[in-house]
Amino acid sequence: MNPRRALHTALLLAGLWLVSPGLQAADAPAAAPAQKVLRYAFRVAETGFDPAQISDIYSRTLASSIFEAPLQIAFLARPVRNRPNTLAAMPEVSADFTTFTFTLQRGIFFADDAAFKGRPRELVAADYVYSIKRHYDPRWKSPNLFVYENNRLLGLSELRQQAIATQRPFDYDREAQGLRVLDRYRFQVRLADPNPRFLDDMADPSLAGAVAREVVEAYGDKIMEHPVGTGPYRLGDWRRRSKIVLERNPGFREVVYDEEAPADDAVAQAAVALFRGRRLPMIDRVEISIIEENQPRWLAFLNAEHDLVEEVPAEFAERIMPNARLAPNLAKRGIQMLRYVRADVSTSYFAMNDPVVGGYTPQKVALRRAIALAVDLDKEIHLVRKGQAMRAQGPIGPGAWGYNAGLKTEMSDFNLARAKALLDMHGYIDRDGDGWREQPDGSPLAIEYATQPDGEKRQLAEQWKKNMDALGIRMNFRFAQWPENLKAAHAGKLMMWGVGWSAGPDGKGFLELGYGPNKGQANLARFELPAYDRAFERQAALPNGPERQVAMDDAQRLMVAYMPYKVHVHRIYTDLAQPWVVGYHRNIFVRDWWRYIDIDTGVLQRLAP
Repeated sequence: MNPRRALHTALLLAGLWLVSPGLQAADAPAAAPAQKVLRYAFRVAETGFDPAQISDIYSRTLASSIFEAPLQIAFLARPVRNRPNTLAAMPEVSADFTTFTFTLQRGIFFADDAAFKGRPRELVAADYVYSIKRHYDPRWKSPNLFVYENNRLLGLSELRQQAIATQRPFDYDREAQGLRVLDRYRFQVRLADPNPRFLDDMADPSLAGAVAREVVEAYGDKIMEHPVGTGPYRLGDWRRRSKIVLERNPGFREVVYDEEAPADDAVAQAAVALFRGRRLPMIDRVEISIIEENQPRWLAFLNAEHDLVEEVPAEFAERIMPNARLAPNLAKRGIQMLRYVRADVSTSYFAMNDPVVGGYTPQKVALRRAIALAVDLDKEIHLVRKGQAMRAQGPIGPGAWGYNAGLKTEMSDFNLARAKALLDMHGYIDRDGDGWREQPDGSPLAIEYATQPDGEKRQLAEQWKKNMDALGIRMNFRFAQWPENLKAAHAGKLMMWGVGWSAGPDGKGFLELGYGPNKGQANLARFELPAYDRAFERQAALPNGPERQVAMDDAQRLMVAYMPYKVHVHRIYTDLAQPWVVGYHRNIFVRDWWRYIDIDTGVLQRLAP
């Protein structure tokens, strides 16, 4: 490190960087890279790359660049809409929204792999049929199976049950009425019930990304480590939980930038003017490091070792962007700032089958509601999240259809007196005078809350501890890495866990959190309530409109009433990009955004000494 950068870093660590001089040209990278490379960091490690086995957003983000779904979300379109991806045209849809016919483009090929024995391998309709069936195969334990089962593809669940009952391998060659190959380039999906939004799922590579059967059979249980798709990138290098390198797929077909910018979005309009007609992707490599702690992640960006920082760490927010404006010294360096509300929720779930916090009796419901009422969201938002969040009234995230900005519920309330009264009324009182409440039967009352060991999660745990101390409830914390907590959550081994959830452009994806048949998958709380399930199924069958909104609001209110989840906030992201990152923009429902940006190597060369 040169002396100027060493001084700059020392000032940063001392908390004085805001008044120190900005980095000068000598602090920039020594020379332009031979390739256009985007470097940034995930806060949480990936789990793998197989669409049939992944559920975390980090792995799904990576998979979205390697595998391709039949449809994709138009990057800049507002309102959000789907468009053909590997298809020759939009699918044919029956008038009753039960039958969908897909016709593929010809001449799309998988990336080269040894499994193809040196021969080019064209994408065909049978690949999509096989890939969707893999979610039903018990071998893969797909965490996304609930999506297809809720869509009710005819005959697929029966194939799965047959495999389970006979303990024989899943029969991929047996045709099902709900998923058929029509010819080399056409396949058809048939649903038991009308679903006007089924095509949204066909735009998600983690649900409908095409894999080749011979690749899966070649790598078997190691398929998580060997992703082979038709997308713009392929896996170049992987050091588990350390670094992932995606390389441009040299066999990727010709796709050009052809976005439509909203009239009121100057940043998007500038990108369209600059990029229209350019071949995608424009970047040769994407290098993603795993940096769990916020300070080193921020320093890597500030020292120009990373080109972008996604979600500025909350603890630095007041100095980086006072009053939501980029700090002057960063602005002088040409740093770009982009703020947007995420379509997500940060939740704490209660395991409904846990003997302490679970159950549906008035006592158990009162306990969960009292705990939720004792959570001081204002302090969480201002002290921990530094204003980078907004209170949530229910599980549906902003930007998704069904989000009701006018909805007000108890979910966001902080009322310690009411929380204490609820507990007193239902027998959760301090019987032995030690300052801690016991259960109504006199047994100890202790909550175990699972979380991660990074700085922000520890601060959130401190807030939880203060809230529960004030309520008279012991709370202990179980710290583990995110993938370990996810595995334990799917196995039903956690009493409570603080975890986020994001979904696509329709609010149904958020309501999946409470749908009974999704237990152990999206529904980590294992919540089962017939009234909620009826509301969920009613909204799923309705076209978008006032009647559907009423059903979605009903479902949200039932979740508030029974409180299987304490939904805390919707996060506000602030991303920063270096001046050589060109056209940076975000669609909150598009994970592989890097295919739509460029690296200006000329800027890097001009900054070099």
